[in-house]
Amino acid sequence: MSEFDENAAVCAIKTALGSDKAKKYSDDQILNVIDMIWDFYEENGLLDLEIDEEIEENALFDDLIGYTTRMLKKDKQSGIDPVDIETIVRAEIEYENSLDPLSD
Repeated sequence: MSEFDENAAVCAIKTALGSDKAKKYSDDQILNVIDMIWDFYEENGLLDLEIDEEIEENALFDDLIGYTTRMLKKDKQSGIDPVDIETIVRAEIEYENSLDPLSD
């Protein structure tokens, strides 16, 4: 498994957003969302090595979107447009999955 690289993750997210939307966000704004995603993982025990393989991915994704949306609403200075949250989260997950040689 390759190691997670924040700069590569930011690049993948900006690519997924497209050039016009990517220009709206600084690397720090994107990194803030990445931190929220990893906070969600930690709070839900998803960083444990022995997690249950039977996790419902769609429900988990919906929970992650909801969590990220709530955290961004609390962070008044995040500057992330709510319509871009799903794209950002999905791109981060796709980047993570690209690091796993066992992923499809």
